[in-house]
Amino acid sequence: MKTEKVSFKNKNGDDLSGYLELPFNQDPHNFVLFAHCFTCNKNFFAAKNISRTLAQNGYGVLRFDFTGLGESEGDFADSNFSGNIQDLLAAASFLDQEFKAPSLIIGHSLGGAAVLFAAKELKSVKAVATIAAPSTTAHVQHLIENNVEEIEKNGEAQVNIGGRSFKIKKQFLEDIEKHELKSYLVDLKKSLLIMHSPQDNIVSIKNAEELYMAARHPKSFISLDGSEHLLSSKGDAAYAGNVIASWASRYLEIPKKEVPESKADVVAGLEKDDDFTTSMKAGNHSFLADEPVSSGGKNYGPTPYQFLSSGLASCTSMTLQMYAKRKKWPLEDVETHVYYSREHLEDCENCENDNSKIDTFRREIKLIGDLDEKQKQRLLEIADRCPVHKSLTSKTQINTKLI
Repeated sequence: MKTEKVSFKNKNGDDLSGYLELPFNQDPHNFVLFAHCFTCNKNFFAAKNISRTLAQNGYGVLRFDFTGLGESEGDFADSNFSGNIQDLLAAASFLDQEFKAPSLIIGHSLGGAAVLFAAKELKSVKAVATIAAPSTTAHVQHLIENNVEEIEKNGEAQVNIGGRSFKIKKQFLEDIEKHELKSYLVDLKKSLLIMHSPQDNIVSIKNAEELYMAARHPKSFISLDGSEHLLSSKGDAAYAGNVIASWASRYLEIPKKEVPESKADVVAGLEKDDDFTTSMKAGNHSFLADEPVSSGGKNYGPTPYQFLSSGLASCTSMTLQMYAKRKKWPLEDVETHVYYSREHLEDCENCENDNSKIDTFRREIKLIGDLDEKQKQRLLEIADRCPVHKSLTSKTQINTKLI
């Protein structure tokens, strides 16, 4: 997958910093917003690993720092839950303007509560997923219960959360209390997935039950058995990401590029809006061909000449292994490296003319095994007998007709 650093402004004009995770071999079929946990940031394990897993499944995912956290501007002490919701709406607007409006929104812990409120405001969002989310926003008070009295008395307090110090102001607690989540869920009217670990000792599994009971159908629950609240294990995060990707596919539009049916050895289909990205099928195998970005392509697949070189390279390695096995020679591994270019004919008389250039394949072979020099030289000779080599060096013909 590919990662791009992005920034956009929130409602107050602060620059919010984020990363956009993109598939490496296709345009994203849907875009996703990811909201991190309370006082976390876009680089925490769950946010990063779940986003990258979704990108591997063809989604484009924006994970960003809420106001005053990570690399985003603003003062965390002046932020609140309402501000988090506004940040999500600003992120959705950024995606809509620069890429495509999000159709899926995901939130972790208190971020899960935030996405439930934001989703109602986002018409483009068809599906919502929460991970270890509390059933009431007031749950955050349990994290700072030792400081609530001081905040109420002095208007603010330095609070230690996860080994880090944050200033929490009274307005934050007052704002949290305004958001009653369970009654709000009744009117959500979005497909909902609730994920929670029975072993979560920060936000208990009871919260998932309460959210599920309050929500309307379609709704689903998946147990993240064995994981802890922050999903610090890469395996747990990848599992969550793959499950969300599969679940959401039922509710989102995911276009499929259909390769034309054909009895030919290979068929290639290219729609007018796909630039150079060509869908191909050879036998039962589907893949893409493309051109580099520097040539106007998207680099989602090998170039046509790389496919041609691949045929020579693979055929050479197959031929050498087949010959060595028949001779019972100890050839453990063979690597065939092929370089393609157009080069001038040797001793050409008119080298400045492009017609004096010929297609040139430089083939380098690495033989691994306890072979003597005579065996190596023989295998070098056998390389020229590879069927693709013969096809490339013999007279060929291409007959073309319209169908």
